[in-house]
Order: sequence, then structure tokens, then C-alpha cells
Amino acid sequence: MTDRIWPEVYKKLGVAPIINAQSWVTALGGSIMRPEVLQAMDDAANAFIDIKKLNLAAGEVVARSCGAERGLVTAGCSAAQVLMVAACMTGQSEANVEQLPDTTGMKDEVILFKGQRNRYDKAFVTAGATLIEYGSEDSVTSDDLDNTINENTACVAYIVAPFVPSGIGLKETIRVAHERDVPVIVDAAAEVPPRANLSEFHNLGADMVAFSGGKGIGGPQSSGLLAGKADLMEAVVMNSLNLDSSVAGIGRPMKVSKENIIGLVTALQLFTDSDEATEWKGWQSKAEYVAERLTGIDGVRVEIEDDPAERQGPQPVLRFGNGYSGPSIAEIKNHLEAGDPGIFVGGGGGGREEINIVMVNVQDGEEIIIADRLNEILQG
Repeated sequence: MTDRIWPEVYKKLGVAPIINAQSWVTALGGSIMRPEVLQAMDDAANAFIDIKKLNLAAGEVVARSCGAERGLVTAGCSAAQVLMVAACMTGQSEANVEQLPDTTGMKDEVILFKGQRNRYDKAFVTAGATLIEYGSEDSVTSDDLDNTINENTACVAYIVAPFVPSGIGLKETIRVAHERDVPVIVDAAAEVPPRANLSEFHNLGADMVAFSGGKGIGGPQSSGLLAGKADLMEAVVMNSLNLDSSVAGIGRPMKVSKENIIGLVTALQLFTDSDEATEWKGWQSKAEYVAERLTGIDGVRVEIEDDPAERQGPQPVLRFGNGYSGPSIAEIKNHLEAGDPGIFVGGGGGGREEINIVMVNVQDGEEIIIADRLNEILQG
């Protein structure tokens, strides 16, 4: 057994805590909220509030943080994806909002580069839209996008994520779409930090951008933030809240509690005010410790990689050559997860044969446990 804290609320259910070296993934609980966030949520739970006013006030904080015209706290990034598409289809028509998911009479096609298809893009069609691909996974041009846009196009979607190809790039995607008067929506769920990304995609001209609130920002796991152009964001609000009428929008099941709104706003303010260089230095130090401890194992090459297009912070990446005779990658991961505590690491992406150890959620001292366990497994 280890001396890791096993919170009583989990112990009662027989669910043990684990070490998360896989990143801010939903399956492992996202991130750990700071005490200030928990206290703010506790304070919020002790009073009734006008939810409409709270949403509007919180939306202003989101908008300022993103450098956008208007913002909204959502029930996760996936809910924001649903609402972005709904807004592009309905506009500010209450009749259209009431009609969804029936899209009769509306522009209802969402265009997405084939290379960016992923298991989460179902959110783009939840409100009743149809997903239309353009290009191929290995080849795509601006003309491919332009030729796919038609009179039924509601919007062009764009995905920013590790290991996801950029296609013609966001800037060019926006240029082509805007020349055809079509809005561009961006799913950037895990793309903060760096903090600059909160405004980067808006600065490029994206019409709406969605982030997760429960990953790098450190808010409640079930929260997200959405920001963008005022007219489209008004349509988002109509599809999600619309407290001024009897219409129940497609986003009604995606409502956000007062506690989560306050938690996200508090986390966002702490996140934007904190020092990114100090945060990065902590990740780098842990990565260097693990990499040093794993250096010299036959057939195992260990490198620290931090390319922001593929990695969330500096992380040791293990690759296995001809001289390696130990367990397979799948077996290594199984051994790690079956231990006490269980350790969850990344397995690469895009078919890469690697193990990547993501430091963003590794707590102080856990890098020692990770290095010890991997040495034990790799050297038999």
C-alpha cells in the first residue's frame, strides 16, 4: 500500500484514487480544482440567485478573458459544440429554436475536414445537423472546402487538438468560409494552456470558440466556456437558456448549476492571473526526473518533447527499439493501471508506438512513484 490520501467519499464506494499521467482527460476526472474554486462553489450553494443575471455576468467574464464580444458558461465543451451548431442553424428565430432538432427550412449542414473527424464530433449533429466531410485524410486544399460549401451550409467546424491534422489551417479555413458568408466554429477543448489561446482563435477571426472548463483551466469537470460574435452568441443563449419565453431550446438538458458557473468563473480568473512560466517549470522538472531515471534501459529511447501541436506541456516519451525485449506497450499500461496506486499514462496518438507521460496532473512526489514503477516493469 502507499501513503496516498484515499478520500472517505471514494473509500465508501470502494473506488481507489489513481495517479493521472495521461492528461486532463474526462475518463480520469479532468483536473483537480484549487481550494479557492471549491470555496467559491461552496459559497454559491448557500444562496438562491437569478440564474439569468448570473449567466449574463459570468458571460462577461468569459468574453473578457477570451477577447470576444460575448461569452457563456456551458455544461462542458461538448455542450458548447451542440449549442454553436444550433445557433448557426436557428439564428435568433424563436420558431427555429422551438423546432429543433427538426431542421426543416434551415441551413443544416456542418462542414468538417475529413482528417479532423473524431469520436467527439457527434456533438456537431446532436441538434439535428448533418456532417459533411471535405478533402481526404492525406490531402486537402482550399478549393476542396470552397467547393463543399453550398446553400445548405450552416457553418464550418474546425478542431484544434493534439495529433489532429490542421488541414488547410484555421486562418485559411476562416478566409474561405467568410468569403462565402459562412461562420467558422472552433472546438479547442484542451488547448489551454497556453493562456494566449483563449484569444488567439478569436483574433484569427473565428466566429465562436469552445473550451473545456475542467481541463487546464482547473474548473468543475462538467463546465465549459463558449465565446464569440454577439449575434451568434445571442442565438446560443436562446438555444440554451431563453428564460424570457416559454421556448425550451435543444440545450435545456445542458443547463449549468449556479455552483458550476461560479466555480468556472473563479477558476478562469485564477488561471489567467497565474504565472505560466512557473507552471511550465514544474512540469519540466518532473519530466526531467522521470526521463533521467528511465535512461539506459536496453532498447528504450526516452526523450522529453514539448511541441504544443502534439504535447500538453513537456513530457517524457518512451519509444522501443530492436534491442528491447520487455513487455509490450499494452502490457506495460496494464501493469501500471493494475498497481497500487494505479498509474494511467498516455499511449500516443495517430497510431504512434509510444508511451507518453503527461505531467500536467502529476502531483508533487508522484513522478518518483511513476519512475520506480516503470523501472520495475521495464527491467523485469
